Amino acid sequence: METPNISSKTQREIDESKEKEAMQMVEAVLFVSGRYLGMKDLIMLSDMNPIIIRETIEKLQDEYEERGSALRILEKNEMWKMDIKPEFSGIINKLATGSSEFTKAEQETLAIIAFKQPIKQSVIIKIRGNKGYDHIKKFSEQGLIKKKKQGHTHELSLSDEFYDYFNVEQKKQEKEAEEKTEEGHTEEN
Repeated sequence: METPNISSKTQREIDESKEKEAMQMVEAVLFVSGRYLGMKDLIMLSDMNPIIIRETIEKLQDEYEERGSALRILEKNEMWKMDIKPEFSGIINKLATGSSEFTKAEQETLAIIAFKQPIKQSVIIKIRGNKGYDHIKKFSEQGLIKKKKQGHTHELSLSDEFYDYFNVEQKKQEKEAEEKTEEGHTEEN
């Protein structure tokens, strides 16, 4: 069977999509692990080859630096870890030492939703396991997240109550711009 000719534009789109998936996978693995991971661990957890993993980590490091992210990827003895920049350690220490009504596992699940929103519930379950269903149910009942049916799963994102609950300022202009963008897409469809 002959393979169809693929235009260079289509091939570029396929390559960009694969690169984005690789970046998301490595980013998710590093984010959830919370510790240094060696190449063996990264290969096992991501099912990617070491050359792609190394290139992806470099791209993530560049991306975080370019956009002025609070995140960074540290390297030590051929091991990598996602961490926050030192200037944000004060707030993290306050959060980490305070008592919370959420378990550490629930906090990690909520952090993934906050970091990756909008994110499919099925992706959360792949990352966090079946306990993620209970976490999502709790967050939804407390009004901290919004669930929007999408095929056989739900799309999860933070609600306004999340920002109020954690006393996090949400820029009103960003929210209004996002709503206008959504309205524009709805009108076009």
